[in-house]
Amino acid sequence: MSRRLSMLCDRAWVRCLWKLGISGMLALAVLAGTAGAAGPRVLPEGRFPEDNRLKPLKDLDGYFPFEPPADLDAWKERAAKVRRQILVSQGLWPMPTKTPLNAVIHGRIEQSGYTIEKVYFESFPGFYVTGNLYRPASVSGRVPGVLCPHGHWSNGRFHDAGEAAVLREIVQGAERFEDGGRSPLQARCVQLAKMGCVVFHYDMIGYADSQQVSFEIAHRFAKQRPEMNRAEGWGLYSPQAESNLQSVMGLQTWNSIRALDFLESLPDVDPQRLAATGASGGGTQTFLLAAVDPRLAVSFPAVMVSTAMQGGCTCENACLLRIGTGNVEFAGLFAPKPQALTGADDWTREMETKGFPQLKQLYEKFGAADHVRLHPFVWFPHNYNYVSRAAMYDWLNRHFKLGLPTPVVEGAYQRLTAESLTVWNQDHPQPQGGESFERDLLRAWKADSDRQLAALRPQQSDDWSRFEELVGGAVREVIGRELPGPEAVRFEKTGQTDREGYVQTVGLLRHLPAGEELPVVLLEPKQQRGRVAVWLSGDGKSGLFDESGQARPAVASLLEAGVAVIGADLLYQGEFLPSGEALDKTPRVKNPRESAAYTFGYNHTVFAGRVHDALTLVAFARQREPGPQQVELIGVNGGGAWAAAALALAGDAVSRAAIDTQGFRFAAVDDIHSPNFLPGGAKYFDLPGLLALAHCRLWIAGETESTAAVAVETYRALDRSDRLTIYDGPRDKAVEEAVRWLRQD
Repeated sequence: MSRRLSMLCDRAWVRCLWKLGISGMLALAVLAGTAGAAGPRVLPEGRFPEDNRLKPLKDLDGYFPFEPPADLDAWKERAAKVRRQILVSQGLWPMPTKTPLNAVIHGRIEQSGYTIEKVYFESFPGFYVTGNLYRPASVSGRVPGVLCPHGHWSNGRFHDAGEAAVLREIVQGAERFEDGGRSPLQARCVQLAKMGCVVFHYDMIGYADSQQVSFEIAHRFAKQRPEMNRAEGWGLYSPQAESNLQSVMGLQTWNSIRALDFLESLPDVDPQRLAATGASGGGTQTFLLAAVDPRLAVSFPAVMVSTAMQGGCTCENACLLRIGTGNVEFAGLFAPKPQALTGADDWTREMETKGFPQLKQLYEKFGAADHVRLHPFVWFPHNYNYVSRAAMYDWLNRHFKLGLPTPVVEGAYQRLTAESLTVWNQDHPQPQGGESFERDLLRAWKADSDRQLAALRPQQSDDWSRFEELVGGAVREVIGRELPGPEAVRFEKTGQTDREGYVQTVGLLRHLPAGEELPVVLLEPKQQRGRVAVWLSGDGKSGLFDESGQARPAVASLLEAGVAVIGADLLYQGEFLPSGEALDKTPRVKNPRESAAYTFGYNHTVFAGRVHDALTLVAFARQREPGPQQVELIGVNGGGAWAAAALALAGDAVSRAAIDTQGFRFAAVDDIHSPNFLPGGAKYFDLPGLLALAHCRLWIAGETESTAAVAVETYRALDRSDRLTIYDGPRDKAVEEAVRWLRQD
């Protein structure tokens, strides 16, 4: 199709979709024309499935309610799942190797009642976390340690609001002293040190002294960089980085974990009394660290936790992170430990009625209602001002049993300049950064993950449980769906035709909880054997038929053997699109910045959606009449990767599977808007890792024993080698041979 004709068709398609009320985002997808076989329609021409996934996509400005669980057992199960989702999304599943910090502390500055030192250490080898260490002037024994991530204030740790701004805040009652208002970041560190705490105030990536990855890349990234989208030596935000779950947010979460390692290692810090507090983007860092690191005892995320906007910066978004969850639930993962929040005249303004009541209900189930508190200072704009800081001081004073009179009143202090606080000087030179460093950092992160995963490859049956826990657990988060129960799936027959030797039924298959609807065709031989094959094809349900509308020879062969066959149009196949069209680019949210996390941190990918549909089909196949069915899975002609992913999640619901992978690899997908793009798809042994999670008799084409080694080794370790067949015959015979293998008793 010419570009001009394609554009005209796209415009007509857009107008058609708007008239039908279907998502405008779908209308903006780039479509490429293809001619398909003559499969039966389920819906009238021009009508599309009533599927929630065709509605506008969710983005960071959506609504993210939290419903507390029925009881603590239910919450324990849910919390484990959400915590795993966070860790997977951050690229921290498995957790990177904790290499030596090689911490350097220098440049001690004596102040009235406290000291300030300059710190840098390596979170990854060669990647430096920078900041200032505030200590009480005199310390007796071990004292509490507090992490202070700064958030998105200009210049970060070196922030200076300026004289005019602070005078306005003093008049409004937001601040008491000029220096405190000009640098509220330093103010809280100084006051906490005077209260008897050791405080580490550390840089977000791209701020102040942390310049190995620039501010523009970490926080303002807007456009994909072709030179950094490479199969080897890729950069952040590239399809390759996302396929390996490498993100700025993940790096910052890791830096926070290593900052806690550093704080805990200090001889004057009590490892049982560790806290974190930050506002805005620093609040995001605070509640994420609190969610995944059990060492924190107290948390105070300010002006960030809400059911509304979830975090606008690229450093606050990661693919997979907030699908089906949000910041209030993340805060809930800290329960029942002490946690206080603040609200302001920003996206947190409704927290008092939306989000916090449910969070408190969760704490009440633990019998710890007094361990959670919201301070709704909604008459102030977005801030971490004196009033909010005072609430934090009292919270830490109470829960760290500092014994100070209440309320704790913040005093004046001497604000220091960036030149006084910087960690870099002639004796401590600033390390190199830039694109070359960025590539090397991600390469080292990938190598460390690969080494850890390689050590999990099963060599004997005892190795399986750990492999399944880590790799299988990751796949469950990457795909985001497990096999539906029978109550979740319902079929509505809309038509039936008596064919020679079989009956053809068409209808709509619904996944009720998710609000999904699939056009389905069911071919049932008149002499059935209690076997049903789910057929996944790149052509949707039309892949079952030739151009005359008859069952293809391979399908007919199964029917002759008494095997029923189910085909469907998966998401954005067949009847999801105008006749003759195919999806070339996936829908995306309105945010114009080309970071995949803005779309896929809140919504499943098209690839994952198609796997969800495959699982729905498997669940439907299991409950076909008469009685329990033996379910088999076929993935051919572009359907192999979906079949492999569905098989990894289907458990023992599938007895046999024949899959032609066609050599597909997620690592080779070079566009974040490709229908085959899958965040995390390459990280866990890529497609062969999915095959290694299979439980059934398995026939594979498109692979060799070498390319599918992890699956071969796993089957061998579990003494199931006789259940795995790797086809090495002619490529054009793969479908025919797959069916021949399935026909065997």
